[in-house]
Amino acid sequence: MTIDQACASRFDEYVDLLANVVGHADRRAPLFAYCHGLILPGDRKSVEPMAARIDPAHVRSMHQSMNHFVSESGWSDEAMLRAVRHYALGPMLSQAPLEAWIVDDTGFPKKGKHSVGVANQYCGCLGKNANSQNAVSISLANRAASLPVAFQLYLPEGWANDDVRRTAAGVPSILDFMTKWQIALALVDRLIADDVPTAPFLGDAGYGNATEFRDGLTLRGFPYILGIGPTITVWPAGCGPLPPCPRTGKRGQPAKLLRRDADHKPVAVKALAKSLDASSWAEIEWREGTKGSMSSRFAVLRVRPAHRDEKRTEVRAEEWLLIEWPESEPDPTRYWLSTMPTTISFDDLVCLTKLRWRIERDYQELKDEIGLDHFEGRGWRGFHHHASLCIATYAFIVAERARISPPRPCTIFGLEEPAISEGARWRRDSPTG
Repeated sequence: MTIDQACASRFDEYVDLLANVVGHADRRAPLFAYCHGLILPGDRKSVEPMAARIDPAHVRSMHQSMNHFVSESGWSDEAMLRAVRHYALGPMLSQAPLEAWIVDDTGFPKKGKHSVGVANQYCGCLGKNANSQNAVSISLANRAASLPVAFQLYLPEGWANDDVRRTAAGVPSILDFMTKWQIALALVDRLIADDVPTAPFLGDAGYGNATEFRDGLTLRGFPYILGIGPTITVWPAGCGPLPPCPRTGKRGQPAKLLRRDADHKPVAVKALAKSLDASSWAEIEWREGTKGSMSSRFAVLRVRPAHRDEKRTEVRAEEWLLIEWPESEPDPTRYWLSTMPTTISFDDLVCLTKLRWRIERDYQELKDEIGLDHFEGRGWRGFHHHASLCIATYAFIVAERARISPPRPCTIFGLEEPAISEGARWRRDSPTG
């Protein structure tokens, strides 16, 4: 048996395991057809062209079977992703320990107006507002591999409050409007309930700008490194909000809230970065890229986040502020807040921060090779079923690559691991949804 034949045999065994998740026996055949359609080469991975490749003599019947399976069948996406995670996580962690949970969202440009969740909104893959869908996901990652383990469509407020469109698209009645960071926390809670191993949490400014998201991760026991925008304010080391006003009389309750005034207020992180002297900056290399070592200029210092602390009774804990400012740029380019331990080294903090590129690689391969963005249905169930099956197919590839030690690029069913630089823009930072 050749390597390709052995790989194909393992894929059949893997899909047979997944068949236990989908329930009824009549769902097994379309499951096999759909997963094979996703992993085999082809320019388009929507139902009809996949059906034509899988069974060219019976395209109509195969199309009907596959379409019903992905758009109508009532199997559980959570159960599917749980089985996928169970299969792939062991091989993945055999290469390196789990290093991070990574949150991000990705856009799906659309021409029509009827697909579930479609609206004129920021689309990361286009870098601008456009008619699109957006979905939030969480990946588990180490330096050798990464795997999406949770995925949910973002439903804009106009959709969430439109009962007619919700009903037509099959949106679950219990689902209320949630921002992207609220969806992310809900996904985190599902993974915690499933006893998924924890690790530091990474994300860009679309999530880090939300103080409630950072506080939610801390409440759940996750240290984080999260991007923030240049206007986020902090108190530099040794500074903080003023104490409550002293009591001036014998009547009334003493003041409890912290204070700031015109002469004593926090500073924006961009202004703080520009106030640092040359000795604060260091050139740090974080990994080897396709064109050599990846490096940039960074500074790190201790600060206290200042968001609405005039409404608080206690000062916030100190965190790391990490700043990237390449010498070739006129201004700093990125900022992060982090609750990683004070014992972490400067180099390790930068290396872990930069591991976030792996979720962009997940999206790249899921779209370019597996067809994550090729689904043409309009409904909530079909959108999530297609995504779950794409992730399931991708998880097999992740597990197969983990069989190779030391890790190196490999070809599976004609799919090559893509070369992607850390600077690739598969999603640009966007405002919190």
